[in-house]
Amino acid sequence: MKKIVLSIVLVFLIVGCGSQEKAHNIKENEKKQTIKHEQVVEINSDVKEEIVPKSLQNITKVTVKKRSGESIFKACASCHGTKAEKKALGKSQVIKGWKISKITNALHGYKNGTYGGAMKGLMKGQASKLSNADIKAVAGYISKL
Repeated sequence: MKKIVLSIVLVFLIVGCGSQEKAHNIKENEKKQTIKHEQVVEINSDVKEEIVPKSLQNITKVTVKKRSGESIFKACASCHGTKAEKKALGKSQVIKGWKISKITNALHGYKNGTYGGAMKGLMKGQASKLSNADIKAVAGYISKL
């Protein structure tokens, strides 16, 4: 019986020591990966909230990658058509030929719930995913179609 208990205790000691060693190695690797303040961190503009790891807290410059209006519009094309020529789900206005200001106002209105007819609920969900820069980019793209 004593041998069994001793064996179990020995196993726990060995496993426990191994875990502490792994934890130490992880901490050492984190130290090695610390980023210097001169480096640039790129964050996509569609990221609404980002938890910044400790290794990035000394960053002094952040570059925001802007998405193109064309890439943003791909999500819109399934309802509005590839050239914005369709009434979305047969209910909306055709947006082809709209000016940038009209598209921008509509998207901001959808986003804050002050604009829209039959498609207001659906469009609020779509527009809420867009940053101000995204709205500007996609409005510019649509206005040129």
